[in-house]
Amino acid sequence: MLISQQHFPSKEYPEDVHFIQYHNRTILLVGTAHISQESVDLVRKVIQQEQPDGVCIELDEKRYLALTEKKRWQALDLKQIIKDKQLSTLMVNLLMASYQKKLGEQLGVKPGAELLAAAQSAKEQNIPITLCDRDVRITLRRAWKSTSLFKKGYLLITLFASLFDDTKISEERLAELKQKDVLSELMGEMGEILPNVKKVLIDERDIYLSEKIKATTGKRLVAVVGAGHVAGIQKQFAVDNSEMLAEITTIPPIAKGWKIAGWSFPLLIIGSIVAIGLQKGKADAGASLLYWILAHSIPAAIGGMIALAHPLTILGALVAAPITSLTPVIRTSYVAAFIQIMMAPPLVKEFETVGGDMGTVSGWWKNKLLRVFLVFILTGLGSSVGTYIAGYKIIKNLIS
Repeated sequence: MLISQQHFPSKEYPEDVHFIQYHNRTILLVGTAHISQESVDLVRKVIQQEQPDGVCIELDEKRYLALTEKKRWQALDLKQIIKDKQLSTLMVNLLMASYQKKLGEQLGVKPGAELLAAAQSAKEQNIPITLCDRDVRITLRRAWKSTSLFKKGYLLITLFASLFDDTKISEERLAELKQKDVLSELMGEMGEILPNVKKVLIDERDIYLSEKIKATTGKRLVAVVGAGHVAGIQKQFAVDNSEMLAEITTIPPIAKGWKIAGWSFPLLIIGSIVAIGLQKGKADAGASLLYWILAHSIPAAIGGMIALAHPLTILGALVAAPITSLTPVIRTSYVAAFIQIMMAPPLVKEFETVGGDMGTVSGWWKNKLLRVFLVFILTGLGSSVGTYIAGYKIIKNLIS
């Protein structure tokens, strides 16, 4: 149940601070903007004045370490990320972080500064902190899996376009952004077009955050969250969603239909080449097989060349494309990206500058981490083009 500020025995706070009475406990819910100095100051003020039993922060362990550890990139294992097929998740994460960083530079505040201030202020006063957000990798992977192929493309294009938009924000808009959780606002604006993305990034996290805050020990708590989550958390406090935590912290498995489809097409191509051999002879079957190989190898290799990949990466894409296209287990893009990392590993300084480099065209080729993403995208695109071209040619040859 919400109680009014005037009945709460505390200091006077602006409307960004909301009071929740939960059983015999009181939670001060501080809604912040992730790129606002005003939010930084407000968070410090509330924690210092209230001296709560605990401070809940809208961070997971990965994001907390990213804010607090200068050398966090040294522990990032790119090879393992590729083996786990999470390279696309990492890229989307960096794109979203870069979007916030770009706005933060115009506002003069580092994104997430108020969350870091909450943690620092609590530690200075020996107040326990609780990281209440869902693992960012689970959030992004659930969002990615819940989105159709067409809308995945729309999301990526939108994020890429935001990086290269050099339009300066007006003073009025800057003042408005200081009062908002920018990333939540972005997702809210896209909610009608990408409802599944909004559901995962905002709605599910409202449930997760509220349940984690409820589970935090202490009778007086301060919870620091993005302004876009405040209304949702207030709503969820009236509901027991503890049984939903297992569901919303699980990566949905690939549907059986997609698994069947993933193997059906390769079997169709192999079966078609065999059928061509039986109907028209070994020469025609060999020609179809050669066409399949070249239709995949050449575009994949060209993609690697455009990305200015290492010569062995280009060779790897050339060899892998016609083979990986016949199995859904591994893709050309992952093979090429793995070889690129082995042959031209990114430097630590390039991880530190990736946010700024993403905003320039040349940065994608100069920064070795971004070049890995280029290799991943362009070799995969080349192989996909080959699948459609060669598939059409082989099926046409079979039925003609």
